Amino acid sequence: MYKTSKYTPTDKMSYLICDNYTLLQVMSRFDLSLGFGDKTVQEVCRENGVDCRTFLAVVNFMIEDSDQMEDDVKDISMPSLMNYLKQAHHYFLDFCLPTIRRKLIEAIDCSTENEVAFLILKFFDQYAREVRKHMDYEDMNVFTYVENLMAGRETGGFRISQFARRHDQIDATLTELKNIIIKYYPAKGNNHLLNAVLFDIFSCEQDLASHCRVEDYLFVPAVLRLEKEGK
Repeated sequence: MYKTSKYTPTDKMSYLICDNYTLLQVMSRFDLSLGFGDKTVQEVCRENGVDCRTFLAVVNFMIEDSDQMEDDVKDISMPSLMNYLKQAHHYFLDFCLPTIRRKLIEAIDCSTENEVAFLILKFFDQYAREVRKHMDYEDMNVFTYVENLMAGRETGGFRISQFARRHDQIDATLTELKNIIIKYYPAKGNNHLLNAVLFDIFSCEQDLASHCRVEDYLFVPAVLRLEKEGK
């Protein structure tokens, strides 16, 4: 049963993970490793040089249904949050999506005669390209803008509202991919591999949606605050 109230600095880190195992992804993106014993969230963050308030802002955002996090925005460390987002990009582009592709190839018949398998790989590769294009734009343009903003350097007239306008979830291609696998890929013998990779695709979709929400409702408001302070 997941916690319904906010986690606090004095909660044990092990409690957070046992209470909600999806927070393992948040931990890894803050460069926090396992093996912390009975230490509290505050102790683990301090020992690893992680801003505790930013860590808790993200994990509490993950467990709440609301998209309003205004009270937490003022306490967020922008360098810490951007490092978290960059680590998430690295996870999706260099680990999650390549791993799913390898599992797909193992699970389906990729012979030239199998048109459905060809379509599955085609849609997956298209989806992976769209995710990479989106995240590369953020890495090269949005994060650079925020770093310049924090340093008081010239920002070239860019505003975070431009990012917010173009920031939509890349889900149409993934929906097509799931539909092809579920509706049209013929069952052949043992389906454990295909079901397992389909499960991974659903999990990846949820993780990406959560990542986009953090950007929309924590990152963007925090940058807007920086923009107002810099006027």
